[in-house]
Amino acid sequence: MTTTEKPNMIEFRDVHKYYGDYHALRGINATIKAGEFFSLLGPSGCGKTTLLRTIAGFEDISSGAVLIDDRKMDDVPANKRPTNMVFQSYAIFPHLTVEENVGFGLRRDPRSKEEKAKAVAEALEMVGLKGYGKRAAHALSGGQRQRVALARALILKPKVLLLDEPLSALDKKIREQMQVELIKLQREVGITFVLVTHDQEEALVMSDRIAVMFEGQIAQLADPETLYRRPNSRKVANFIGTMNFLPAEVLSEGAGGIEVEAQGFGRMTLSSDQVMSGEAGQGAVVGFRPETLTILYDSQTATDREVMGTIEEVVYFGDMTYYDVKLDGTTEALRISMRNVFGRPVLEIGTRARVAWSPGALVMFR
Repeated sequence: MTTTEKPNMIEFRDVHKYYGDYHALRGINATIKAGEFFSLLGPSGCGKTTLLRTIAGFEDISSGAVLIDDRKMDDVPANKRPTNMVFQSYAIFPHLTVEENVGFGLRRDPRSKEEKAKAVAEALEMVGLKGYGKRAAHALSGGQRQRVALARALILKPKVLLLDEPLSALDKKIREQMQVELIKLQREVGITFVLVTHDQEEALVMSDRIAVMFEGQIAQLADPETLYRRPNSRKVANFIGTMNFLPAEVLSEGAGGIEVEAQGFGRMTLSSDQVMSGEAGQGAVVGFRPETLTILYDSQTATDREVMGTIEEVVYFGDMTYYDVKLDGTTEALRISMRNVFGRPVLEIGTRARVAWSPGALVMFR
């Protein structure tokens, strides 16, 4: 989804939040576009849920400003904001039917009973629950309860839908199905979705842009591909997916790029956009994803460069096999992922392997 031409729906201006002496949010500056699927991603305690609650009005900020649709929210209570939230627990009323749950927020709506019933029916159809209106809420599966919560939030037509880890209680298969359904739903309704999650894969799959948070600050805000392929720090790289690291030494820098020597790979030249910030005292390293290295079979030839290594561990996942390979000249084994295409054997521990790689797939942190 293209969001560059769209206006801002939410803006954080130097937002700080204190709980006594604890500094929960530390100078948050960010914008969320209208119609964007935006995720706040980070480990537990990083401040992502606190930031989400400042949008909803459930948390006051200590300083700074939160704007929704160009309006400051300083004195706007939660029930007057153009937002609605789907909680992790769904908060479904078990003693009510599905349609009573969905229509709960319309109790004070001036529309007629028939108009309200039509709105409920439309909301249920939107989330794939047409015909479920009379069913008891307690008789629903976890995925169905999640859809009821979505319908109840969307029926009020908010400008922003806030999602506080809404899929975490579902099993893996249902969670993956709901991820796709949420993406489709967001495109259909066209409103801004803001998701809080600690699941990196979930954020990468669902989001137009992601803010990665640590210790009350945004470490990097970018689209999923940029976060995955060009993390701006080793900390972000470690958090998003799996990243291999090898010690490296900078040999020279010039207009043509940076010449480095990496353990096991030897000398290479990296472009300036491949060089990111490191962490104090850790030294320079090159990082690369497991799928950017390839084990060569039989007569295959490397399209760029090739090194030798020994397979130390094999983990079979059906569609993929993950190999821990210790390259010649390295001290630690590296993770390499290979898709299990028809006719390709799964290699055994101890096998000597040819590994193809390319400098263009590397990122350097220093």
